[in-house]
Amino acid sequence: MRRGQSLLTSRRARLISNFPSEQQATAESLLDQLELDWRTLAEATEARDRDAFLTSRRAALSTIGSAESLLVGPFPFEIPETFVALPRLLGRATIELATTKGTLTAVVDGYNAPLTAGAFVDLVQRGFYDGLPFGRAEDFYVLQTGDPIGPADGYIDPTSQQQRRVPLEIMVPGEDQPFYNQTFEDLGIFKATPVLPFATKGTLGWAHSDEALDDGSSQFFLFLFTAELTPAGLNLIDGRYAAFGYVVDGFEVLEELTGSDGIVKATVLEGAENLRPHG
Repeated sequence: MRRGQSLLTSRRARLISNFPSEQQATAESLLDQLELDWRTLAEATEARDRDAFLTSRRAALSTIGSAESLLVGPFPFEIPETFVALPRLLGRATIELATTKGTLTAVVDGYNAPLTAGAFVDLVQRGFYDGLPFGRAEDFYVLQTGDPIGPADGYIDPTSQQQRRVPLEIMVPGEDQPFYNQTFEDLGIFKATPVLPFATKGTLGWAHSDEALDDGSSQFFLFLFTAELTPAGLNLIDGRYAAFGYVVDGFEVLEELTGSDGIVKATVLEGAENLRPHG
C-alpha cells in the first residue's frame, strides 16, 4: 500500500506526461485524489477495518478508472457488423439508480462490453426502468429487474415491433475484442477471468434465458456475493453471463434492497455522449 503511494509520488511527472496535454490538469487532480484514496486504504488496512477497506478500495478503483478513461483515446476495436442495429456505448457512463430504499451509483464500461452497456444506457435514457420492481430476489446472490409490465419479458423496439436481443458479450484479457454468444465452456477456457469479473458485490450483470445466450433484452441483475465467497474465474457466473459495470456508491442501500423494492428512476449522470443508437 505504502509502495503504491511512493510510486505515485516518485513517478508523478512521468505519469502526467502520458496524458494528452489538454487532459493533464484533470490528470493532476485525479492523482491528488488517488493519493488520498491510497492513504485512506492504508489506514483501513492497518486498523483491520474490513468495511472501511472495501469502501476505500472502491473509491481508489473509481479514481483509477477515471484516469484510465482519459488515456484510452479512440474506441479500441470494431464491433461486428452482425450487430449494426444495436446501440453501443463507446466509453464509460455513470448511472444513478434511485430505488425505494435509496440511491445507488454505478459506472458501466462500454470499452469492454459496448453492446451490453449500450443497451442498458439506451433503456435508462428511455425511462424504461422507471417504476419497475425487483422481480427476482435471492438472498446473498442476485437482485434482478428489467422485466416490463405486460406479456413481453424484454424491450420491444417501437419501430420493428420486435423484442431487442443483445448477445452474450465477454472480454477476456489478452484479446482484441469481446467474444460473442460463447461461454467459457464453449471456448474451452474453464478457469479464465474476464476483464469484467463477478468478483465484487454490486457487479451489474446482463440476464439471458436458460435456453439461449443471445436473448438478453432488458433484464439485468445486481450481484450480491462478495469476492471471498465467489473468486473471479471460479464461480458459476463468470463466462456465462456478461458483467458490464459496478456499483461505486450506495452500498448501504444495496444491503437493504429486497424483492419488495424496485427502481423509482434511473438517470444517466455522465457519459451520455458516448452512446450511439446503432453502428
